[in-house]
Amino acid sequence: MLKFSIAQINPTIGDIDGNITLILDSARIATAQGASMVIFPELSLTGYYPADLLEDPSFVRRTEHGVERLKAATREFPGLRFVVGAPTRNSGVGKPLFNSLLVLVDGEVVLQYHKQLLPTYNIFNERRHLEPGPDKAPILDVNGARVGFLICEDAWNDDGRNYEVNPFERLAEASPDLVVSINASPSDIGKRKMRHTLFAAAAKRHRLSLVYVNQVGGHDQLVYDGGSFAVDPTRGVVFEAPRFESSVTTLGLHGHTLCDTEGRALSRVGPEGLSTNEFYRRQLVLGLKDYVRRCGFRSVVVGSSGGIDSALTIALAAQALGPENVVAVTMPSQYSSAGSVKDSERLCRNLGVKLYTHPIAELVEHCSDQFEQTTGDSLTGLSKENLQARLRGLILMEFSNKYGHLLLTTGNKSEISVGYCTLYGDTNGGLGLIGDLYKTEVFALSRYLNERAGREIIPNAIIDKPPSAELAPGQKDTDSLPPYEVLDEVLKVLIEGERLDAAERMRAEAKVAELSSTEEGRALISRVKKMIARNEYKRRQAPPILRVRARAFGSGRQMPIAAHYE
Repeated sequence: MLKFSIAQINPTIGDIDGNITLILDSARIATAQGASMVIFPELSLTGYYPADLLEDPSFVRRTEHGVERLKAATREFPGLRFVVGAPTRNSGVGKPLFNSLLVLVDGEVVLQYHKQLLPTYNIFNERRHLEPGPDKAPILDVNGARVGFLICEDAWNDDGRNYEVNPFERLAEASPDLVVSINASPSDIGKRKMRHTLFAAAAKRHRLSLVYVNQVGGHDQLVYDGGSFAVDPTRGVVFEAPRFESSVTTLGLHGHTLCDTEGRALSRVGPEGLSTNEFYRRQLVLGLKDYVRRCGFRSVVVGSSGGIDSALTIALAAQALGPENVVAVTMPSQYSSAGSVKDSERLCRNLGVKLYTHPIAELVEHCSDQFEQTTGDSLTGLSKENLQARLRGLILMEFSNKYGHLLLTTGNKSEISVGYCTLYGDTNGGLGLIGDLYKTEVFALSRYLNERAGREIIPNAIIDKPPSAELAPGQKDTDSLPPYEVLDEVLKVLIEGERLDAAERMRAEAKVAELSSTEEGRALISRVKKMIARNEYKRRQAPPILRVRARAFGSGRQMPIAAHYE
């Protein structure tokens, strides 16, 4: 029986030494569990995705030195095959590097395979740096078992829809006993179901057992959920690693059948995954935790308006970093309600978060008076409203600079989509934690956190009150925007469209069809389209946001600023 370990690790991009340490630590666990092969994710040596670091000669040299170090280290594990991912040089025509899979054992490279299908859609841009590998089926004998290897996208094209080449089919022709696919597959809502469906269908079609190994962790906008799994060709998914955490698990292959290390059959994994809100919670908590750690921060600061967006941001930050590493600042102006200040106090008291009060009324009046003295004109309307937001942004950056906190922005996807935010004001910051959640999802996740805790973490007064920027007397979001229940459905169709899952797409398209049946509704849709287009310049200057949906602002949606939109 072949025993192999699935090493679901959390590598850091560019930290070659740190990633080697993770690899060797996992190899020790695999050895203790009796494995003959330990499998790591795609580009596990460098972390996925190095982007233009791949154009830096010193980075490439460090990577090559890392491969040599790892080769030497494998001698400490006699007979253990290390399946690792790393960029390697292309000595022929084309881009200078390959995305490669290496099998290392006893100080030698016994198999090298280069990824054939290089994605260039959504958040991926591998063809920018890498050359496709040759069309071949890499097979290695491991303890009498024929093991075939693929790298991520190579196995995602079994239906032949996106590429003319199908590496999975070529590999199947070589009749392996087991297919190993190493991956760096970022997480979004619905991605687990997509992976399981696609790979179960491929395994069934080719009558092959398959192991899918994924990385875990947050990298800039992207979060990788792990969730590595094994597929039996007749029973579907029979093993799933934990999601959103590192793990090393050893399985067996008896003939063509996947089993545990004692040779017992594996139970079928059900289709049920995390609930939508629990998925959002875990994705955002891990994404923030890794972003803060990898950027060299220990704590964050958040402006607390007494509204739902800042409340959810503070609550999630407290879960990710601990409340002692979260600082909140309430900055009341003459238009702030007493209830909003009290709600901020209750929220932070519930969470154990330090709250500072820094009023801005005098600053607003001073800046307004100074402007009038300089120009002879008074600040009114939008200019006066935005002044308040920008002064708050200034104060939060003072806290960030003075105490070394990372500033989190609190904008949601609905507001960011239509530009209901102030450039250099509430868009200030180093990361947007909830920027890929629509406003209706912000409310739903806030209620879920309270339900999960069994107590009122986010005060119900915050959840229940009508959303308001509180920059003018009696101001409500609905003064400027359609109700969020309507706006969010329109935005889903316009921004995500076919990337929505079937049920969500059906609901959103039904709402848009209903609106399109009236002149007023058509005008609303047209207005929303124009608002999305007109505010691209704001999104381009905003901080990165953590991605939870299939199409998020940032690298996954690249639109021109200076363009004519119908």
